[in-house]
Amino acid sequence: MENNHLRTEQLEIEKLVYGGNGLARKDGKVFFVPKTLPGEQVEAELRREKASFTQTRLAKIITPSPTRIPAPCPVYERCGGCHYQHLDYPAQLAAKASILAELLERAKIPLNVPIETIASPPWAYRNRSQFHLHNGRVGFLEESSSKLVPAEQCPVSSPRLNEALSALRRIAKDRRFPGFLKSIEFFTNEQDVQVNVLETNRPLAKHFFDWLAGEIPGSVSGAITYPAAGFDWKVSYRSFFQVNRFLIDELARLTTENLAGRHAVDLYSGVGLFSLPLAKSFERVTAVESGKVAMYDLSANAAQYKVDNIRIVQANVEEWVRDLKEAPDVILADPPRSGLGPAAAQHLAQLPTPEIRLVSCDPATLVRDLAPLSAAGYAIAQLTLLDLFPQTFHIETVTRLVRS
Repeated sequence: MENNHLRTEQLEIEKLVYGGNGLARKDGKVFFVPKTLPGEQVEAELRREKASFTQTRLAKIITPSPTRIPAPCPVYERCGGCHYQHLDYPAQLAAKASILAELLERAKIPLNVPIETIASPPWAYRNRSQFHLHNGRVGFLEESSSKLVPAEQCPVSSPRLNEALSALRRIAKDRRFPGFLKSIEFFTNEQDVQVNVLETNRPLAKHFFDWLAGEIPGSVSGAITYPAAGFDWKVSYRSFFQVNRFLIDELARLTTENLAGRHAVDLYSGVGLFSLPLAKSFERVTAVESGKVAMYDLSANAAQYKVDNIRIVQANVEEWVRDLKEAPDVILADPPRSGLGPAAAQHLAQLPTPEIRLVSCDPATLVRDLAPLSAAGYAIAQLTLLDLFPQTFHIETVTRLVRS
C-alpha cells in the first residue's frame, strides 16, 4: 500500500543489496534505504510500505561509515542516475561481486569458480545519455519521481556529451526553443553526436535539427559510425549499442574469444557486435534480432566488411528459439534487462549445445535464466563481472556455461 503520511525510523544498515539500497532490519521488518553503507546509523523517511519490505528515503546520516566519501557530483543526492558515488570505486566493485555471489547462492546455482572482475575507468565512460527538459531547464529526474533535477554537467558522461549538454542548456533558454520537447538523447563516438528525440508533444521541424547542428558541431539525426572491437559500426537512430566507451572492446573479446566451429547462434544480435567477430572463426553464424533498424545496421556492417556467412533473421527471439531443433556449436545471447525469459531458457536447456555464453545486465533475471540451464547439466565455467556502469548498482556479467 502507499503511505502518504511520511514517518521516520532510525535504522542500522546491515548490507548493500541489488537496486542501490542498503538493507536494515527492525522489529521483524525489512527496510531499503538508498545511498547508505553497511554499519551506518541513519534516519529514514518511510515512503512505500509493502507486505515484505518498506522502501524509504534517506533523511539524515546519524553515524556515517568510515568508508563514506564525498560525492563529486553536486546533484548526486537528488539525481536518480547514480547510486554509489558515496563509495570509492574498488569498494563498489567488491560490493557488486558480493551481491552477485549472494543472489546465486540464494538461488542454489552452483558456482565453483571465482567471480572475475573487470574494472572500468569510473568516470566519463558513458557514450549515451538522456536529458529531460522543462521550462527552459535541462537535467535528469529525481529517483522514483518525475521532478526535474537541473544539471550543468554529468561526471559519468563523456566529454563530448557534456559539451552537447552545455549547448542544450544554452539554447533551451531561447524563446525559439520548442517547449513541447520533453526528453532527448545524445549518442556519441566523441566526434559525431546522434540526436534521438525520446518524448515530444508535437513533431519537431527540420529547422530545429539544423539549429542543433549549428550549436552542437557534428550532431546528426541519422546513423553514426562507431569504431570498436576492430570494426566501424553503423549505428542508426535508436539501435542498441553498449554505453561504456572504455569496455566495448573487452566485452566483445570476452564474449567471443576461443570459439570456433561449424555453426554459432547470436541471439539479440543488435548491430552485430558479436556476430562479425564470430564469423571469422565459424563456417556460418545465425544472428537473430527483433528490431528492424538494428537488423538493417547488421546487414550494412556485414556488407561493409564483405562478411557473407552470417544469416540474419528478424524474429522474436523467444519464438525463434522455440522452433530451434538443431543444436549449434555455441549459443551467444545478450538479452535486454528482462533476460531470456523462462520459456526460452527452458528450451535452450533442452538442446545439447556444448557451450552457451550469456551476457546479462540484470543479475536477478540472470539467476532466473540460469536455473533451468543448471538443472539440465550446464555448469558455470567462467563468470565475469564486467563493470559497464560505475557509480550505479547495475551489474553486467558474461557467463560461460558448458554442458557437463
